[in-house]
Amino acid sequence: MPEYCVTGGTGFIAAYLVKSLLEKGHTVRTTARNPEDESKVGYLREFPGAKERLKIMKADLMVEGSFDEAVEGVHGVFHTASPVLVPYDDNVKATLIDPCINGTLNVLRSCSKASSVKRVVLTSSCSSIRYRYDVQQVSPLNESHWSDPEYCKHYNLWYAYAKTLGEKEAWRVAKENGIDMVVVNPSFVVGPLLAPQPTSTLLLILSIVKGLKGEYPNTTVGFVHIDDVLAAHILAMEERKVEGRLICSSLVAHWSEIIEMLRAKYPSYPHESKCSSQEGDNNPHSMDTSKIHQLGFPAFKALDEMFDDCIKSFQDKGFL
Repeated sequence: MPEYCVTGGTGFIAAYLVKSLLEKGHTVRTTARNPEDESKVGYLREFPGAKERLKIMKADLMVEGSFDEAVEGVHGVFHTASPVLVPYDDNVKATLIDPCINGTLNVLRSCSKASSVKRVVLTSSCSSIRYRYDVQQVSPLNESHWSDPEYCKHYNLWYAYAKTLGEKEAWRVAKENGIDMVVVNPSFVVGPLLAPQPTSTLLLILSIVKGLKGEYPNTTVGFVHIDDVLAAHILAMEERKVEGRLICSSLVAHWSEIIEMLRAKYPSYPHESKCSSQEGDNNPHSMDTSKIHQLGFPAFKALDEMFDDCIKSFQDKGFL
């Protein structure tokens, strides 16, 4: 039974990966900046099988070599750790761009030193695909398309900028070092909350439903259920014939359509009603997911199912 490392174990996707791999009987290592902080990592230790087969190790994206120990001796590495959707600030380079790019390079360098590592699955994003001036002309977007960093800079889309540069650098380093790497490009991930507190994407959904932000994003984006993202990562790791990038996305919709759907189903919540004036992120487009389906991947879960699962978990945990 292969042993795996999942970087950044408290992330939304990472925690699901840790839980699923333990359920399948694997021994799992995961990393955290502070493995002693039980308020952050404690819930990971409660997963079935964690007591016997989970090791939480200290590693920091910005410290070179800090992943050496975590990946030494494992069969495969899921690199999911990355800073997400931070509010724009003047220090975006330090808070977002550097950790995204340098962190990925640090992990890959550690993997190239570890002879045991047979494959790396990198979590990128549809953000490294869909931001470009000609998006409507070239849509449906497939794995050959890349976001234009100049477009991202023009519209202050720093998360997409960091993800695009980070993934391109990852491909360069993987090639240089002969690392067998597959990249999963999920769109906006939705689903039930596993952690005690909602993180990044789920926090955004919660604040929109509760009407806490004063506006919702002027964004047209693909959405995808966490279960599908999890299954795509496992497929990317276990199926030897998978190579390159894998788009993982269900339907594309504008946030106004999502709010309309939620308002009809959950009328008792206030929901945001004003659209942000942000430019550059609302281009209609579609995603071509034929590559992942040709590998035997089933149909993606629908929008209403992913949001129902998400809202129900907020209700169960007392956030709504």
